[in-house]
Amino acid sequence: MKWSRRQILGFALLPLACDPAKPHEGFLGLTERLNDRVQRALLRPGKLAAEERASAVTPEGEFPLYKVGDDYPAAPADWRLRVHGLVAKPLELSLADLRRLSATEFRVRHHCVEGWSAVASWQGVRVSEIARLCGADRRAKFVEFRSFERGQPSEDGPPVRYTSSWDLESAQHPQTILAYGRNGVPMSREEGAPLRLYSAVKLGYKMVKWVDEVVFQPVRTGGYWEDLGYEWFAGV
Repeated sequence: MKWSRRQILGFALLPLACDPAKPHEGFLGLTERLNDRVQRALLRPGKLAAEERASAVTPEGEFPLYKVGDDYPAAPADWRLRVHGLVAKPLELSLADLRRLSATEFRVRHHCVEGWSAVASWQGVRVSEIARLCGADRRAKFVEFRSFERGQPSEDGPPVRYTSSWDLESAQHPQTILAYGRNGVPMSREEGAPLRLYSAVKLGYKMVKWVDEVVFQPVRTGGYWEDLGYEWFAGV
C-alpha cells in the first residue's frame, strides 16, 4: 500500500488533535488501551521481580517521599482497614490483626514515573491473603485501594481522596502487599504508616499510602493520578 504525503501527515497529527481535558478518550485513549493489553499480556502471575542485594538498599533519608496534600497525614485514632465490595465476608482489621497474618518480605527496586529508582525491603501481608480471608467473589476483576490522604481541593469541591484501582492479577501477584514495615522497622508516617500498598509490578504512583479501604469490584475505576491522565495499568 502506498501512502500519500497527506495521509502520513494526518496520521502524525492525530495526537495533536487529542483533547487534554479527556486524556482517556480519542487517540490517547486508544493508545492507552493498546498499551494496557500489551502490559497485561506480559504480566506473569508467578514471575517474581529480582531480589536486590542488601548492599543495594537506598540509604536512609535518600528514598524520595511524596504526598499530594499540604502535610503527611496522621492516622485516625480508631484506624482500621476496611475490606468490602464483592466479598463473602467484609473485614475490619487493626494493625495488630494484620501483623498476626502470614507475613512476607522482599527487597526490590522501586520505579518512579519521573525516572528515578531506589531500593528498599518491604514487610507486610499479601493482598492475595486478604482476598482469601474476605472470600473475594469471582466476579471481582478489579480492586480499588483507598487512602485517608486528601489532595488539594478542586476549584468547586472538597479535597480529592487518593485512590487507585488495579487489575486483580496485579493485586494478587505474590509481590503485591499491604506493607506495615520498611527495612526491618515499622514504617514512619511519612512513608505511609500505618499501612501502604507496595508492589514489584507497578510504577510508584499506583502504590497508595495511608490505606484504609480495599474494595473488590466488578468494574474498573480510575484513581487520583489516573483521573489526571496518568496511565492506568502502569506496569513495570
